[in-house]
Amino acid sequence: MNKEYHVAVTGCDFAEGTKEHPFRTISRAAEVAETGDKVIVHEGEYREWVKPNHSGYSNLSRITYEAAEGEKVVIKGSERIQNWENVGGTVWKVVLSNSFFGDFNPYKEILTGDWLIYTPGIYLHLGEVYLNGVSFYEAHSLEEVKNPTKRTGVVVIPWTGKFEKILQPEQTIYQWYCEVDNENTTIYANFHGADPNKELVEINVRKCCFYPVKTGMNYITVRGFEMAHAACPWTPPTADQPGLLGANWSKGWIIENNIIHDAKCSAISIGKEASTGHNLSSRRHQKPGYQYQMEAVFRALKIGWSKEKIGSHIIRNNVIYDCGQNGIVGHMGCAFSEIYNNHIYNIAVKHEFFGYEIAGIKLHAPIDVKIHHNRIHNCTLGTWLDWQAQGVRVSNNLYYNNDRDLMVEVSHGPYLVDNNIFASDYSFDNFSQGGAYVNNLSCGKMYLTKVLDRATPYHFPHTTEVAGAAIVYGGDDRFYNNIFVGGEGIENCGTAGFNANPASYEEYIAQVLSLGVGDHEVFNKVEQPVYIAANAYLNGAEGYKCEKNSYTNKSFNPNVKIIEEGNEVYIELNVNKELLDIPSKIVSTETLGTVRIVDAIFDDPNGNPIVIDTDYTGAARTEKAVVGPFQELKEGFNRIKVWG
Repeated sequence: MNKEYHVAVTGCDFAEGTKEHPFRTISRAAEVAETGDKVIVHEGEYREWVKPNHSGYSNLSRITYEAAEGEKVVIKGSERIQNWENVGGTVWKVVLSNSFFGDFNPYKEILTGDWLIYTPGIYLHLGEVYLNGVSFYEAHSLEEVKNPTKRTGVVVIPWTGKFEKILQPEQTIYQWYCEVDNENTTIYANFHGADPNKELVEINVRKCCFYPVKTGMNYITVRGFEMAHAACPWTPPTADQPGLLGANWSKGWIIENNIIHDAKCSAISIGKEASTGHNLSSRRHQKPGYQYQMEAVFRALKIGWSKEKIGSHIIRNNVIYDCGQNGIVGHMGCAFSEIYNNHIYNIAVKHEFFGYEIAGIKLHAPIDVKIHHNRIHNCTLGTWLDWQAQGVRVSNNLYYNNDRDLMVEVSHGPYLVDNNIFASDYSFDNFSQGGAYVNNLSCGKMYLTKVLDRATPYHFPHTTEVAGAAIVYGGDDRFYNNIFVGGEGIENCGTAGFNANPASYEEYIAQVLSLGVGDHEVFNKVEQPVYIAANAYLNGAEGYKCEKNSYTNKSFNPNVKIIEEGNEVYIELNVNKELLDIPSKIVSTETLGTVRIVDAIFDDPNGNPIVIDTDYTGAARTEKAVVGPFQELKEGFNRIKVWG
């Protein structure tokens, strides 16, 4: 018989766990909750790492952890510290016995891993200091804490490898520094006049807030919590990927209606586990990370990576912010999942550290993943789909104020990007082939590149089974019914970057055959075809030279604006009559055809045809479909609610 356990800050872990006699910790409930059971947590603050000990058996027999209705429940990976000692001026210190941290001391653990960019000899730690909920910066010396200067950050220009120093705006810099010996951990912090023994000062002490240590903990629901302050590590695709909250190589989790913030690295993880490789490139230096990542795919298949055992998670209606690396991360364990109605912002904007695994959503091998109706803004990168982005669909999302909105890397399709608003100055990094971009609004540049030195896997449709591997030739993309808006300082906006590509598969094959007898070297010499029609190019955006039914007006500026009003967001733009008269059609699986390398079509995860017959707002498209994400655009000024 299914049971209902209760947890309250007034409870006792030796009690029965009933409503009248609740447990004191969620961890105690997690020890005993079995499939079909529900854990209800009552209002209060719980400083613990919850490690589910049992698995649910199916969608109908899952283990549910939820905050009691109408009650605020906070789970923190931090502890409050109130025994600070002033050591001069505004600098204070606290000395803690190493036993305080148990077997995990974030002030001893180095932030490290594959694809993390750092200066040799200068390291950061997984720890953090918070003053009234706001995180500090880690200093590299005690002297720096005593004499803070204007913050100097380091960013990497995307995919050039060039470092560029930037000065942050004038601001008071709150910094901390730590020293760890065999017995004690000493933390110094500059509180700039605040008394840390009177204010709320917390430090990270736990790696996670809610994360099983065992894999295969399936069918678990986590609902309605606030979670914060986890000292979770750097999570590349070649390592164990623990997040503040996560599934740890399991199936069928539902993570919904939570507020998640201040993860040192990643907030929600639906990713890889350690047995298939753990930072072997940065530890051994024997092979490049690319090679270890390829090996991880086959090792994962050997231990059961399949739709039957892994993935199929639902992540919805969460608010995720102020995390150092990712809002949502996952390699392979993310396959067949659905991510929607999440509000993700302020990801990796401290620029405290950098690496090639940072985004609001960063997924590797997101096979048949659906990412839709999310609001993603003020992130270093909005969404990054990397390796094996096959069958993934990115739909009806709102992106703005990101350094970059969307990147798809070394994938072969088919993947579909439709009905999105890309309002940042940098819309796309297209390092892939076999994609379809339909009915989007793009207000930034698109960077195209081939990847001829890294072959990556592709799969038999709707499975994890590897069918082959290929390099990225560039092209084999589709662009239908999009609106591209340029602007001052925005280069490469539109589809003109494909001007060297043929406009049909037949022309492509003819060019290959014209080179005579050969093998792979012949295909390297010919640009793949592209399929581009019925797009609008405004305010300096430029289109593909062979495009039909397009509209270009380089001088017309629609003045696209994203307006935040409380929890609601609106888009404003001007539209001229010619844009409404573009002869476009509703796009479907039949329209999009077959991608060349994978030899697969653009269908849904169940193998059914796709018809893009509704717009961003859910309105039905008519036979006279309007380009862009809004069917009901009208001539002149438009104001449309796009969130809230």
